[in-house]
Amino acid sequence: MSTKAPGGSPPPASPEDDPDRSPSPEDQRAAGRLRLYLPIAVIVLLVGGAAALVATGSSSKQQLPDNAKSVHSGRFDGSLLQPARQAPPLSSLRNYQGRPVNLTNYRGKAVFVTFLYTHCPDVCPLIASQLHNAVSRLGSRAGEVQLVAVSVDPRGDTSASVGRFLKEHQLTGQMQYLIGSAAELAPVWQAWGVGSQRDAGNPEFINHSALVYGISASGKLTTIYPSNLNPPEIDHDVPLLLAS
Repeated sequence: MSTKAPGGSPPPASPEDDPDRSPSPEDQRAAGRLRLYLPIAVIVLLVGGAAALVATGSSSKQQLPDNAKSVHSGRFDGSLLQPARQAPPLSSLRNYQGRPVNLTNYRGKAVFVTFLYTHCPDVCPLIASQLHNAVSRLGSRAGEVQLVAVSVDPRGDTSASVGRFLKEHQLTGQMQYLIGSAAELAPVWQAWGVGSQRDAGNPEFINHSALVYGISASGKLTTIYPSNLNPPEIDHDVPLLLAS
């Protein structure tokens, strides 16, 4: 129903109804505030997404074995651990097929150790894929490299889930994936400076350290790489680790 002003004439038009009206100073200030708030909201969403990624495994500042320091080196593409030290043993664990694995069996090879879990939604698949790509690029030298993963999820990483994970990432036969009970894994995590804690808000996720450790042919823990490592970095450092 329309409304008329006294005397039968239509009511005066509202300023908002006039399409040719120039914006008032108040309107201009409101539009400016909207343009300012929208980019801020986008930034907040992006930062929130990055925080969620860190919560599932990616962290830029992580503890190193025996509180070692890492420095950039002119020789290695990975960060150099100082001082270099013998890699902590893994002999208390078994692979997903129930066989014992000892790092000393790989003397003479360049070994890369990382810590994963099979249900990880982001960081672990990235690490696995990049390590596979690095080894594949080595061609005939691939046999001089050994990949090792240690579980950070004693409950979720079963023989079946690990077998599927390795197959999905084309790492069957390339990677030794070690599993165990919480009591068996906890001393290994501690020796390597690895954190592992089930996420309180999403119990299916594990907050954990996400580094790759390079071990020389003599068994010394020598280099580290971030979770977003590039395969050429690994390939560049393999001959240097073999010679160390």
